[in-house]
Amino acid sequence: MIKYLKSAKTAAAKAEDDRKTREVVEATLADIEARGDIAVRELAEKFDGYSPTAFRLSEEEIQSLIAKVSPRDMEDIKFAQAQVRNFAQAQRDSMLDIEVETMPGVILGHKNIPVQSVGCYVPGGKFPMVASAHMSVATASVAGVPRIIACTPPFNGEPNPAVIAAMHLGGAHEIYVLGGIQAVGAMALGTGSIEPVHLLVGPGNAFVAEAKRQLYGRVGIDLFAGPTETMVIADETVDGELVATDLLGQAEHGYNSPACLITNSEKLAQDTLKEVDRLLEILPTADTASASWRDYGEVILCDTYEEMLSVADDMAYEHVQVMTDRDDWFLENMTCYGALFLGPRTNVSNGDKVIGTNHTLPTKKAGRYTGGLWVGKYLKTHSYQRITTDEAAVKIGEYGSRLCMLEGFVGHAEQCNIRVRRYGNKDVPYGQRAE
Repeated sequence: MIKYLKSAKTAAAKAEDDRKTREVVEATLADIEARGDIAVRELAEKFDGYSPTAFRLSEEEIQSLIAKVSPRDMEDIKFAQAQVRNFAQAQRDSMLDIEVETMPGVILGHKNIPVQSVGCYVPGGKFPMVASAHMSVATASVAGVPRIIACTPPFNGEPNPAVIAAMHLGGAHEIYVLGGIQAVGAMALGTGSIEPVHLLVGPGNAFVAEAKRQLYGRVGIDLFAGPTETMVIADETVDGELVATDLLGQAEHGYNSPACLITNSEKLAQDTLKEVDRLLEILPTADTASASWRDYGEVILCDTYEEMLSVADDMAYEHVQVMTDRDDWFLENMTCYGALFLGPRTNVSNGDKVIGTNHTLPTKKAGRYTGGLWVGKYLKTHSYQRITTDEAAVKIGEYGSRLCMLEGFVGHAEQCNIRVRRYGNKDVPYGQRAE
């Protein structure tokens, strides 16, 4: 039996929040499309108090900002970026172009072609998300995208040097100090000063995520990556302090960052609730984390591991930490999540910042139908076909003609028929045959 020791906001309350966000985003995107750079500047002034001569950084400005990054911080950025690049390159190497002869004279294949332009959103208004630059920009660079632009909001009224350094090292060709809906809208729709891109990637708050959702179709998007979600699946093999630390470590992202414990141990559940209260007394980001925990925190008590698995798959959270006596069983059987973090030595912060897997992951149950951002998101797999013999043209054409007529497509059938006639009849004069 499933028992909720702590529940989050009701579904109706969450739906109302989503409705309000949807309306704001829709109006804002319409304004950006209508007024371009003017609307973008007004929004930047309103929300970020930032209105430079140009939002795009010059090479001189980029180098000046990079010079402000300490040697230790630069070393750490390069180390983390190397881990992300290494894993992305391994993923890219697994994606092969293929060409096969499926029957004599019939050649089929596919090519993996990079998207030609991508807009990478790197959050940074509240916390400078240096790692997000690795995840989006560096991974796009590994994929071979020829035009990579990156946007990040100002931090405390000015560009954050570490974020700009990570963008530059990652391979961004254009860097803009621009945040929120205005950044996403400008990259997707284009303005007088920004050429539109083909694909939008990167995490963000609820407004950024909704903007990407509404823009999908005009441009591609990586996935629905909204406010951070974290889930801990744990049993009595760990303690309440460790679980509470991992829950609050992600709840500090924002006021609407869900955090959930699923356990079959009532003692662990109660200990975790006590530890959360204790840690919120001393955590420097407690104002944010406490609001998230109050409105979006959940503790769910289950009877069995199978029940824990079922609940977790149904919720399909972004980050799922598994700390049990059967972690490999969860790895083998879980089907709906963003990323798994297995064992007490592992934690979501590793994945967020340094370990090498991508931290842009599906939220709001999108893990049911997509995985996270990876090098493959920047590649389009395009097929091609070639028939090289008369015999193959006739055989495929005969089958194709009959199947077209089965569906009532006479014009389709004639595309097949003309080739059957020309390639099947050797007496047709050469000039009438398509060699």
